[in-house]
Amino acid sequence: MDILWEELSFGMPGSREVTQVVLRLLAAVLAGAVIGFERERAGKAAGLRTHILVSLGTCLFVLAGSGYGMTSDGLSRVIQGIITGIGFIGAGAILKLEDKKDIQGLTTAAGIWMTAAIGVAIGLGEVGLALISAVIAVVVLSVVRKFERKGDAGGE
Repeated sequence: MDILWEELSFGMPGSREVTQVVLRLLAAVLAGAVIGFERERAGKAAGLRTHILVSLGTCLFVLAGSGYGMTSDGLSRVIQGIITGIGFIGAGAILKLEDKKDIQGLTTAAGIWMTAAIGVAIGLGEVGLALISAVIAVVVLSVVRKFERKGDAGGE
């Protein structure tokens, strides 16, 4: 049983660090769920599970890098890689309809990008900032939608 605990707590000197990691991962799930629930409710393709996984995954990359003892320079490269990878996911969410000359999915791509940023912030320990940002993102996605003109290119 000791070897199991050693593997589970590798790189974490004590129970305080294990608790900190678990709380950050749970906060990432919560933040992703807040945004994902709004997208799910709006009937968008990238919904609850997608946003939870993006937030959780980006948080995990940051936690794993910092837990491994990376310098801030190394962690910066990890975050740059996350941003690039999320850009590819976002690009896949954007659809240009040739016959209508209409672009759809920009808000979905931006929401995924925002969710990744929130996951990174949580991984870095900025849980309060991340949760406030998640609430603001939901307000933007749900409330601001009511003020947009229908038929604008570049929307959902």
